[in-house]
Amino acid sequence: MKDAVYANPFESLGPFAFNDDVASVFPDMIRRSVPGYGQLVGGAGLLAARHAQPNSHLYDLGTSLGATALSLSRHVRTPGTRIQAIDNSAAMIERARGLLVEGRTAQDCPVDLIEGDVREVALENASVTCLNLTLQFIPVEQRDALMTSIFEATQDGGILILAEKVTFEDPEHAQWVQEVYWDFKRANGYSELEIAQKRSALEDVLIPETPEVHEARLRKAGFRTVRVWFQTLNFMAWVAIK
Repeated sequence: MKDAVYANPFESLGPFAFNDDVASVFPDMIRRSVPGYGQLVGGAGLLAARHAQPNSHLYDLGTSLGATALSLSRHVRTPGTRIQAIDNSAAMIERARGLLVEGRTAQDCPVDLIEGDVREVALENASVTCLNLTLQFIPVEQRDALMTSIFEATQDGGILILAEKVTFEDPEHAQWVQEVYWDFKRANGYSELEIAQKRSALEDVLIPETPEVHEARLRKAGFRTVRVWFQTLNFMAWVAIK
């Protein structure tokens, strides 16, 4: 379905939420809103296949409709691995079940869909953890604790794959990238009303940080190596190795 969630004016615009309306159009929304989303998802599968360890868990935290979990499932062939795909949106989890059934084969790594808060679910025996566009929705003051819990649950040699919408320390740089990003959305068919209303809805929900803050947090948590593996406009992704 085409994303038209913000196509009509709202008398009272509430905060953005991953509800039924968003879940029903999410594939179109994410494709038209995140430059390079296909590469982010596909790359996560390739990185997971390289670093997955036998008899370990692979986590997709904030799985939404399960695209990253499905990528991991298709690429990872390490014996004894199992994917835990977690999201706190019942609407997303419900739709993800059908998509995973359609998208997986018997040879793919098994996936467990779990409705829950990624800050509260106990993580253990992880060789790969993915946070694809998830940390930005966690309150800033709770992000360090989540990163620490991921690090502590990760095996030596395991990885965290982190993808985020970012901002930049230099105001001119930040403004330029933001304006080019709006051009990207216009080119994908979003109207000025849609862009403005979604921006307002996300204002206090999605809080971006600078690349420097993200990298410092990863190192503070204990990851020994932090590498950028993807960037398009104001979207970046890192792989952090324990």
